[in-house]
Amino acid sequence: MPAPTWDGAAPWGGRPERFRPPPNVVLVAPVVISAIVQVPAAIAIAAWMRLPASLEVLHVGLAVAGPLALLAARRAPGPTVAAVTALALADLVLPPDVGPPYVALALAIVLAVARGALGWAVVSVVTGWVAAIVLASGFGPEWHPLRVAGTTVLLAACFGIGAFVRVRRERAAAYRTDLQQRRRTAEEQERMRIARELHDVIGHALSQINVQASVGLHLMDRDPDRARSALENVKATSKSALEEVRSVLGVIRADAAGDESAPLAPQAELADLPKLVAGVAAPGFDAELVDRLDAEPPRAVQFAAYRIAQEALTNVVRHARATRAVVAVERLGDELLLTIDDDGRGVQGAAGGGGILGMRERAALLGGTVAVERSPRGGTRVTARLPWGGGA
Repeated sequence: MPAPTWDGAAPWGGRPERFRPPPNVVLVAPVVISAIVQVPAAIAIAAWMRLPASLEVLHVGLAVAGPLALLAARRAPGPTVAAVTALALADLVLPPDVGPPYVALALAIVLAVARGALGWAVVSVVTGWVAAIVLASGFGPEWHPLRVAGTTVLLAACFGIGAFVRVRRERAAAYRTDLQQRRRTAEEQERMRIARELHDVIGHALSQINVQASVGLHLMDRDPDRARSALENVKATSKSALEEVRSVLGVIRADAAGDESAPLAPQAELADLPKLVAGVAAPGFDAELVDRLDAEPPRAVQFAAYRIAQEALTNVVRHARATRAVVAVERLGDELLLTIDDDGRGVQGAAGGGGILGMRERAALLGGTVAVERSPRGGTRVTARLPWGGGA
């Protein structure tokens, strides 16, 4: 028998785990319960009433057949409730008038309604109960009205229990579907976060390496000192990129290991902006930082602003053909305002489209926005507005 399982998980759905028995237990339990009630009672009543051997065997056989028929309730709940109703009818109309409660019929009704065979259950039970009343009134002892009413109420209660079980099953199925969807969504968000981090780190580094390597090749013969400086910048940029990639991978490993103390991302700060801006400078291209901040926002805001500035500068270097870029950061009320202006031709078409989407996603995670528009300098202006207390 398979091990018990649990339905639900608190970390994803916010609800405590609930025990869910294996399918085999759900299938066998009604058979065992009805057999334990019906078979010993049928044997005892037959011995007490001193029934003929043939009639005793028939009653015990009906008491056994009903529970065994429930084995088919999982795959064919409709025919099962019809068969059990027929067996219960036979047991009811055969003498003597006193007999064990036919528990198998109650369980067959509950299982049929719970599994969607309501029509089968209604037709079978109503037909069987009407036939029992007619046969009893015509060929057997007359039943007291209270017995008829009580039995009718019990049958109706079985339908109610079955409907309740069906509603619970549907809710459980909907909850499991929602749980799986949340897990898939969380996995997709995690993949997007990892892709965004690696894109920002590697994309920026490769752009800088490409620019500096081009400068080095161009000046190799004419100005060896400047060429050497460009190659040194390539070395420094590649080293910094490797360190950041290792940091990203370390965060991913920590997340996979369940280390809740690990940061959600490598924590670059606004204090690193001067180094970032200085790193993109090259012959024919100048970058300037205008820092008007008099205080520091939370780390999450600093990290988002740094990555947005990094991606914007990467797009300028790769696509804008600019000669100058200005990065300005300041506080306006409850917002951190970050602007990156260039004097190039701007980001055209699909160029830099993925990077712009990544910048907007970063800002949206904190409740901020990123706008891309024409710059007064003639190129492109990227404006990021981030809540000052975002992610605090």
